[in-house]
Amino acid sequence: MKILVLNTGSSSVKYRLFDGTETLAKGLVERIGEAGGDASDHEAALQQVMAGIDLTDLGAVGHRAVHGGSEFSRPTVIDDEVVAVIERLVPLAPLHNPAALSGIAVARKLLPEVPQVAVFDTAFHQTIPPEGVTYAMDAALAERWQIRRYGFHGTSHAYVARQTAELLGLPADQARVITLHLGNGASACAVSGGHSVATSMGMSPQSGLVMGTRSGDIDPTVIFHLHRVAGLPIDEIERSLIRSAGMQGLTGENDMRTIEKRVEAGDPAATRALDVYCRRIKEYVGMYLAVLGGADAITFTAGVGQNSPVVRAAALSGLSGLGITVDKTRNESRDQIISPDGSPVAVCVIATDEELEIAQQVTAELAAHPPAAGEGGQPAAG
Repeated sequence: MKILVLNTGSSSVKYRLFDGTETLAKGLVERIGEAGGDASDHEAALQQVMAGIDLTDLGAVGHRAVHGGSEFSRPTVIDDEVVAVIERLVPLAPLHNPAALSGIAVARKLLPEVPQVAVFDTAFHQTIPPEGVTYAMDAALAERWQIRRYGFHGTSHAYVARQTAELLGLPADQARVITLHLGNGASACAVSGGHSVATSMGMSPQSGLVMGTRSGDIDPTVIFHLHRVAGLPIDEIERSLIRSAGMQGLTGENDMRTIEKRVEAGDPAATRALDVYCRRIKEYVGMYLAVLGGADAITFTAGVGQNSPVVRAAALSGLSGLGITVDKTRNESRDQIISPDGSPVAVCVIATDEELEIAQQVTAELAAHPPAAGEGGQPAAG
């Protein structure tokens, strides 16, 4: 089945056309609506995409949607009701859900007979037990305002955990894997038998690991202090913790390659930042070993995870007593398994493929729940 996967941002559309697992076409339309950009609006961008690829026998369009709240625990065929729910969830993802809605609206208009399926970053984490998603705060307040841990990067964690089990020859429904998605955004996930049981991101993608420009875990009193004592407006504090914190805040830049070069040159700020970054990863690994009761594997993925031997070695240093060791030669040779032979816990490096995961989830969902005859992506009249 041909599947067109769309990842629509506020000013971009990333696309990839699959036939099974084979990529037939892919690309990116950028700077939508900007002077000199690739397209004037999202409709023009998607028209451009569709004019450049062969959509003959297209089976479905899969849309990446960041936030599905508590409502969506699996890929979902899009209709007007689903769109309305995604719209209601905009306050939980004000930067991401409106962009996804734009892509959905245009794709439904341009491909009215083709099933449209939303795949949510949060869905994979719906299997986390209640004690893992509940914040210790006023319960009525939390329920009213939908405050709980949702988790993100779900398609990446699902794909990488399954690939890890396959690489190691383990039954996917029994494997215990800690996945570390380390990119500009970063998150950890504890996966047991193919199901997420814990993850580091929370109500938003702000919490957990140190990231490129995001702080990760921080005492909420810091926000109160900056507002009440330093006199900073809430919006400015929020902008700082999202765009000017993390490695950017500690070093003035968020490119791990540059930071590592500065560490090699003896830069103390870069050295401290890398230590903070890796210490946070180590803390989450320890926490998730406890949650899982041990692990078969720890797997690094995404830009930093796949490409930084320095981070991989530092994040897991000193854990040999827990059966976790990184082999220096294998790590620097970019092998997929970088732990010594016979290690109680395998350490792996696997390239993530979120678009392929979306395509496979869409295919599985339509096979299990085929749309009614004649049902496509067209919104209802009126």
